[in-house]
Amino acid sequence: MKNFQALIQDCLESVHEIFPWDLQEAIDKQQQLPLLVDIREPYEFEDLHIKGSLNIPRGILEPACDYGYGDTVPELVTARDKKVIVICRSGHRSVLAAHTMQQMGFQSVKSLKTGVKGWNDYELPLHNREGNAVDGDKAADILAPHLQKEQMQPMQ
Repeated sequence: MKNFQALIQDCLESVHEIFPWDLQEAIDKQQQLPLLVDIREPYEFEDLHIKGSLNIPRGILEPACDYGYGDTVPELVTARDKKVIVICRSGHRSVLAAHTMQQMGFQSVKSLKTGVKGWNDYELPLHNREGNAVDGDKAADILAPHLQKEQMQPMQ
């Protein structure tokens, strides 16, 4: 049986990652901007996100990538031959999502290494649902894992 980290490692054999500073450089140059797909849940996205990113929760990614579904996102469906960067909180879910998108025919899809958390750690700008900048310290608090006791691995 594989755990979450093993699944990610398997996917990293075919999924390429991009560091936050390299993505920021591409955004700054504004040459062939990649499609930024944030796969976090809507409540996560509304709290803070990278400006210009499209929120497509992981749970509806597959139908969002194809025509004929209530979750279809035409901008995503037509991006199979474009540069796509998949974003999550820490860079783990985005690896799994990028792998799925590769299987669905996306030719140039990458995962944002370290996710929004790393983006914030590198002091790059994040915005809330109103489009206002989010303070980096506040963002760090929002992005910190908040585990309950029962979510922790039992002591052996």
